[in-house]
Amino acid sequence: MSVAKVIEVSSSSPKGIEDAVQQGLKKVAQTVKNIKGAWVSDIKVVTRDDGTVTEWRVNMRIDFVVE
Repeated sequence: MSVAKVIEVSSSSPKGIEDAVQQGLKKVAQTVKNIKGAWVSDIKVVTRDDGTVTEWRVNMRIDFVVE
């Protein structure tokens, strides 16, 4: 039998969505073992007055198996 837990995290990157996801997963992996996947639930951008994107933000749920 295995039990999984899901946590919700937010992360950001000036480079893009993929980098924001990777940075969030890397940070969580420092303290959580057995990460099995993630769902990106929200994507947001921060912009300058001219509409230029300065930062990508994601909210995601990460699931991992509890030992």
